Amino acid sequence: MTTTIHRTTGPHGPVSRFDDDDYPAYTTGCAAEMTGTTAGFLRALGEHGLIAPVRSGGGHRRFSRRQLRIAMRARDLVDQGTAIEAACRIIILEDQLDSARRINEQLDRSRGQRTSV
Repeated sequence: MTTTIHRTTGPHGPVSRFDDDDYPAYTTGCAAEMTGTTAGFLRALGEHGLIAPVRSGGGHRRFSRRQLRIAMRARDLVDQGTAIEAACRIIILEDQLDSARRINEQLDRSRGQRTSV
């Protein structure tokens, strides 16, 4: 019996699925256990647009490590008393702010390079 290692291409060359944070490797039950939540909690995160698990050929939800980290952020907020809807919105806004900051930093760097030439 041979084992096939599937690879995708990342920014630094080939990456195995084992190393891919976005590969949907975890079933709902496994994801719930790993994050200390329930299947219902994970479904609610999807309903509120925080995560979008991939569906397997049989229609089952599959989660990536990146999605599990996001679910744990939401769980922490909910554990502190934040409503799940608000927790999802907070995380979405935090991620948007981080993206905007990165874009601003890139623009600042590119402006600096043009003025120093």
